[in-house]
This record gives sequence, structure tokens and C-alpha cells, in this order.
Amino acid sequence: MTAAGQANGASLRVAGAMRTDVGRVRSLNEDTVVFVAPAEHDPEARRGMLALVADGMGGHAAGEVASALAAEVVRRVYFSLDKSPLEALRAAFDAANRAILDYAAKHPDCAGMGTTCTAIAVRDGCLWLAHVGDSRAYILRDGELTQLSEDQTLHAQLVRDGVLTAEEAERSPGGNVILQALGTRQEIAPALSSEGLRLRVGDRFILCSDGLSNLASNDEIADIVSRHTPSEACGALIAAALAAGGYDNISVGVFAIERAAPKHSSGQAATQRITIADPPTGAPTVKIEAIAEG
Repeated sequence: MTAAGQANGASLRVAGAMRTDVGRVRSLNEDTVVFVAPAEHDPEARRGMLALVADGMGGHAAGEVASALAAEVVRRVYFSLDKSPLEALRAAFDAANRAILDYAAKHPDCAGMGTTCTAIAVRDGCLWLAHVGDSRAYILRDGELTQLSEDQTLHAQLVRDGVLTAEEAERSPGGNVILQALGTRQEIAPALSSEGLRLRVGDRFILCSDGLSNLASNDEIADIVSRHTPSEACGALIAAALAAGGYDNISVGVFAIERAAPKHSSGQAATQRITIADPPTGAPTVKIEAIAEG
């Protein structure tokens, strides 16, 4: 899906696309993606835009339930609060964590489920990040790709602590041990932007699950994103991950910062509501709300 929305109160707009693919090995896609860019006349437009990737974990479709719950709760809570992006994202992640725990308590077959969640909000020309787990957010600026999120995995923490080098971590077992995920403990501590990152025309930012980042190098991601439109880049990145094995679900979002077009009195885009996938029985229906380009 391709969409665009004006960054609230700024002369910038976000044009982007998100895609998710089950991959070549797994029979079920436990990832959920959401991109919300309210139309200018929508009351939610003053909250800016929101995009997220959630990568669920748990047996018998429980991971799909967890990621769907996280996506729906984060979306709903973020746009319902008249707070700063930092405060709204913190409250949204806390609410999602409680919702997953409550659901698992009522449904024993979902016990132990959880999900990563990496979310980006853009408001007043600034980017805000909230992050739990090992999905990733990057920014591509002036040809240089920078990872905005830090992987909350055992190996990544050992590298940060100086116990392992990056090369040693790649060769060591246990690299997929996640230190924190929504729904796995009563209290979580999401990594949150203390200040918004001021965006510039030409910036591109990327969200993805580890089904992409484990199979595509930073150089490959930067090259694809720099040469394609957001929609084309999503397709090309998924194709690259599939060609490299596609052993996990693959989710990606690519977003471009553009100069906002002059306002016109007519021809305003309509808001679309698109179901990503049929959720498991009892799980919420996850929607994308976005302004279609055209």
C-alpha cells in the first residue's frame, strides 16, 4: 500500500508504503504493519503520522495475536491522547503490553506470547521513535544509512557491553534471544526518543522486522531505498530477503520526506481503510488508515 500525509504543522509531507510477506519457510505470517496518515481535515491529523512494525512470537498463531493486539492498541491509544509524541508513544506501548498480558490470561492457548514493536511518529517536522525488541528503524540521509533503534537482543547487548565483538556475535549461538518484548512481563521499558529528530526534504526512513535485517546488509538496504520510490523499494527489499532464503516473515516500510504541495480548495484525498489480514478468532481487526496518493 502506498500513501502520503502532510507532517502536521510543517511544510513537509511523508510519502510511504508498507508491505509484509510470509517468506519461503513459514506457513503463518506473525508480523503486523500499520501506517496511519490522517487526512488534513481529520481531527487526528494534528497528531501527525504513525507507522509501526510488530513481529509476534508464540506457538499456534499466538504470535499473530500478539502483534495484531500491539498494532491496534498502539494505533488507537496514540491517536486518542492529546499529549506530546513522547508521552503518547509511552502510554501506547504500556497499554499494548497490558492488553497482550490480559488477553493471554484469558486465553491459555496464547500463554507466553509476545511481540516486538518498533514505531515511528512524525509530527511538526520531527521524527519520534518508540522501540521494544529487535525490529528496526533506520534513516537514510545524504546517502548514509543510520540505524535509529538498538536491537534488544542478548548478542547486541554483549557487543554494547564490550564482551563480544560484532564479528564474534555473528558466529556465536543464541543471537535470536530477545531481552524485551511486549506481553512478556508486567513492566516494560521501551526505548523512546528524548527529543524529536528534525527531518529534511530528501530524508528516507525505514521500518523492518528481522526477517529483512537478518538477510539484507545495510549497504543493500541503502542502495535499494535510494534508487526506488517507497512502494518499489518495499517490493525490492522483500525480493532481496526472499532471494537470500526468506526463512522468516518479512515486513518493511519505506517513507520519503517531501516538500508539501501547495494547498488547493478541491481535490482533497480521501482516507482509505484497508484490512491487512484476517486476524485470528478473538483478535482485533487491524486496519491501515492512510491518504492515498494520486
